[in-house]
Amino acid sequence: MKRSVLAALLFLCSALISIADPKVGQKKANRLIDEKSPYLLQHAYNPVDWYPWGEEAFKKARDEKKMILLSVGYSTCHWCHVMERESFESETIAKYLNEHFISVKLDREERPDVDQVYMSAFRAMSGQSGGWPLNMFLTPDLKPLTGGTYFPPEDREGRPGFLTVLKQIHGFWQEKREEMSSQAEQGFQALQKHFEGLHVLEAGRDDLTKGLITKGAEIAAGVIDPEWGGFGTEMKFPQVSAMRFLLSVGDKKAKDLVLMTCRRMMDGGIHDQVAGGFHRYAVDREWLVPHFEKMLYDQAQLLELFMDAWLVTRDDDFEQVARGIAEYVLRDLRHPEGGFFCAQDAQSEGKEGKFCCWTLDELKEVLTEEEVKLAQSVFGVTEKGNFLDHSDPDPLRNQNILHFKKRRADLASGERSLAKLVLKKLSLVRAKREPAATDDKVLASWNGLMIGALARAGRALKEPRYLAAARKAHSFVKTSLWDEKNQRLYHSWRNGERADSVQTQSYLLLLQGTRQLYQAELKKEDLAFAIRLAEGAKALFYDEKKGGFFQGEKRDDLVFRLKGDFDGAIPTESAVGAKEFYLLSEITGRKDFREVAEKTLRAYHGAMQESPTGMGGMLDALVYFLGNKARLVLTKGEQEKMMLEAIYREWRPHLVLLSNEAPVEEFAAGLNSVRGKATAYLCIGQTCLLPVNSPEEIQKLLVK
Repeated sequence: MKRSVLAALLFLCSALISIADPKVGQKKANRLIDEKSPYLLQHAYNPVDWYPWGEEAFKKARDEKKMILLSVGYSTCHWCHVMERESFESETIAKYLNEHFISVKLDREERPDVDQVYMSAFRAMSGQSGGWPLNMFLTPDLKPLTGGTYFPPEDREGRPGFLTVLKQIHGFWQEKREEMSSQAEQGFQALQKHFEGLHVLEAGRDDLTKGLITKGAEIAAGVIDPEWGGFGTEMKFPQVSAMRFLLSVGDKKAKDLVLMTCRRMMDGGIHDQVAGGFHRYAVDREWLVPHFEKMLYDQAQLLELFMDAWLVTRDDDFEQVARGIAEYVLRDLRHPEGGFFCAQDAQSEGKEGKFCCWTLDELKEVLTEEEVKLAQSVFGVTEKGNFLDHSDPDPLRNQNILHFKKRRADLASGERSLAKLVLKKLSLVRAKREPAATDDKVLASWNGLMIGALARAGRALKEPRYLAAARKAHSFVKTSLWDEKNQRLYHSWRNGERADSVQTQSYLLLLQGTRQLYQAELKKEDLAFAIRLAEGAKALFYDEKKGGFFQGEKRDDLVFRLKGDFDGAIPTESAVGAKEFYLLSEITGRKDFREVAEKTLRAYHGAMQESPTGMGGMLDALVYFLGNKARLVLTKGEQEKMMLEAIYREWRPHLVLLSNEAPVEEFAAGLNSVRGKATAYLCIGQTCLLPVNSPEEIQKLLVK
């Protein structure tokens, strides 16, 4: 890939991932003050003359022939906060930016399609993995020139500081503008060719084989850390889609590795032992030290994973972790009207981890002597602490992240009881602290994930509050983000207003959540809405020629329309699309939905071969596609709720559940209840086992 002449100088090591408090009114506000995004509002009092992403900024860049600095992040991004504190609040740096650049701030959560364009360009040009903040330099016509992730404010350890970078780039632009513009155009054409070649429809139907699944599972299991779980042996992300794929189809060794990973995560500092839920990722091999932000999408997917682990093992610890995730979300991430917020920050009072961490002296003030000893022996608390924020010029000292230094599985019953009491005491103390800020946007996409996870948990755990919360959130999204007249789903909502952004993620993940809600309650109106979402996604985002789903709709401000390469924190859109369109084809009998699923799987055949660890979502879709086509039809009648609970308490990850009410496929619609009771038919094709209509019988049927 041809690089910018500045690439070697500018592409720095990535630094990922939390919230600076919004600036108070004694400073002059910039244009971001009128935005809704909490991330943009965090920067509304910077001395930088920020523009939001949009035509006003683009026109000014064209008129004044200036480069655009596009700075992308999100409200709970730790290194975004660091760079804001160091650079964007600097009067010196702001003055230079304001004179020589058009500075644009973008919330990646509001416009994931734009973020993906420039993150993909950065990765392709630099060969690096990327991360946020992403700072890209663009020509006035939005073509990427060069960029980096986090820049220090000054030259440091051989790395150029941000002001140095700005001056060098501006100097080149002043002296060699035509050359740089030409270079940007050449690079753009090369990138376009590169991206277009990633997903070519070369594989046929016969290339979609179970061998892909078997080999993929073998390779993915082979890179799990055998001692601490997770993929690799350094920084650890949950990577839920790959874990769930392995748990459903892997051999005993692979499944054991996944379950061991779940145990390491739930015992580690990445798991909030006091309040439930999980932090974003761990910076070490042992899952001990997290970046403390909590993202809605992680809670949803980890709830699914720990439900899987519980159903496979019936280990009470897995059930309690799953319940803890759900309770955290319902307590701390829920809008009063039912929708779910995006995230909670890592920082409170400007300090990362302050809300979550403890000093030994703090524990001595609230715990008995016996409890303090347990905190030291079980939770790993020391005088010195186990966490120091090295990015903070004045970090808090002696901070302890609570974790099960002594693993849960090794605790005696007395230790377990006392540990539970200690955590309950500390939860009451922590509730009085100044909490971390909440990004209170409501995204249709992440709400879809949470709706589906809660619906499933509500049935399996026999917890009606979870199912009711899923239903209320679904109603909120339909009311706030779905335009019934135009059959259009908007992506983002905050404070009563929705943003004018339509995203593939939202359509497909809300489709997934709606389908899961349908299967949890078997309401035909949910299935009808899922079909409308699928039809909308197909019309707006599906690549009819090559298969797969583009990440955004056609817009003038998108220089590329991309498809996701591999799963990130969320499965790639095409993976979700392949699975959901296949499932809808099985439920409704619609061949056009099946064709979308098949063509998408064929488009990603090469990726599944080359990098199965990053294709867990697509491989899982392939498992459905190549499966035995087992469907469980549950008719309406007495004991329907009890029958559904019985179904959900058994481990059948690839079973397709549907009712006999239209708009289901014709064969299922012809099945009837027996003696007025809800009746279950386990069918393959148009052949069914004898019907059963009691919870006990359905459990026996599913265990076989």
